[in-house]
Amino acid sequence: MDIHKEIDTRGLNCPLPILKAKKALSDMASGQLLKVVATDGGSLRDFQAFAKQTGNELVEQQTVGEEFIHVLRRR
Repeated sequence: MDIHKEIDTRGLNCPLPILKAKKALSDMASGQLLKVVATDGGSLRDFQAFAKQTGNELVEQQTVGEEFIHVLRRR
């Protein structure tokens, strides 16, 4: 997977990971991939809802230890 941009939102709680992802996506070209690393457990469902609402594709979600990794494709 070719990640174009990665943001670290570890230690931030909702809604900050979503807001940072939204800002990062606005600077990206259509089809590019954004990786978000978060520690907020609520981010799993938050990013699912965010993808549905915005039309960006949630390509992958995984839990690695206490971190949650989200990969979004810019619409």
